[in-house]
Amino acid sequence: MLEAWHERQLFGRLELGEAWQDSGRVFTREDGQPLRSAYISEHFGVLIRQAGLPPVRFHDARHGAASMLLAAGQPPKVVSEILGHSTVAFTMNVYAVVAEELAEAAAVAIEAFMPRRNRTEAAQ
Repeated sequence: MLEAWHERQLFGRLELGEAWQDSGRVFTREDGQPLRSAYISEHFGVLIRQAGLPPVRFHDARHGAASMLLAAGQPPKVVSEILGHSTVAFTMNVYAVVAEELAEAAAVAIEAFMPRRNRTEAAQ
């Protein structure tokens, strides 16, 4: 899909010539200008309704994606870079709750892995 979009954008760029404004963005207005953030949020809302999904803000989807990446075991550095945060520390501060849940899950996993003495040995 991105390759098709890129080709379409290149064609539009050629059509506009010098009128094209190179914003360096992947998704732009027809003349290359960046999309307004309000437009992105509004359009996202329309797509959510059309898909019959529960209401969610665009920014919430970003948080959800970050939480799922962390829960899936992706390194915080990778998640931080995907989100465009300046530091991993900022990412981990924002997603501290997710990190705590992952730590608890890790503790449960380790506990299940550790060999245990049976009850009769423990009683002796």
